[in-house]
Amino acid sequence: MAQKPNKAEFMLSLAARAGKAASGETAAEHAIRTGKAWVVIVAEDASDNTKKKFTNKCHYYGTPVYIYSTKQRLAHVIGRELRSVVAVTDEKMASAVIEKLEEMDVHGEE
Repeated sequence: MAQKPNKAEFMLSLAARAGKAASGETAAEHAIRTGKAWVVIVAEDASDNTKKKFTNKCHYYGTPVYIYSTKQRLAHVIGRELRSVVAVTDEKMASAVIEKLEEMDVHGEE
């Protein structure tokens, strides 16, 4: 039986269904560079290189970044194939995702 999504995952799935999420490395990177990403979530099981790349890029552009969940779980939540990175491109949805992650004691990367 599939695991029930928590509140952060629920907000992430809403963003994806509303077309307010860029998933995959290329789309997320473009969203960050163009200033459209309000928060970026990188899977815990992504490669160290991917985590470092997105952490550095988000810091450079001033975008909050969280290391959370697995590629499979993120893909399930957004209804796509395996994804290492998801960027939320709507400010209100992003702040709701951040709020729920912080409530779960998942902290952004420094």
